[in-house]
Amino acid sequence: MDILCVCGMGIGTSVLLKMNVEQAAADLGMDVNVTTSDAGSAKGTANMNDLVLTSEELAPELEGTSTPVVAITNFMDMDEIKAALEEHA
Repeated sequence: MDILCVCGMGIGTSVLLKMNVEQAAADLGMDVNVTTSDAGSAKGTANMNDLVLTSEELAPELEGTSTPVVAITNFMDMDEIKAALEEHA
């Protein structure tokens, strides 16, 4: 499963989310490839992924892609991340 983690600049919170997604996926026994992006670039690359994870603030900017966009409320909440992965596996 290819997952895109998106934040405003693509270098801060998206990297934190990426690390937590990788850990959550490992805990669930899922094979994932996780990349990061800034919000501006993500709209163009979202369709090359199976799932996009981002903040509630940025999720509306990514609507209109064929890839599901899931807003994560707390990037540190492993249960929330695991739930998103399981729902879209």
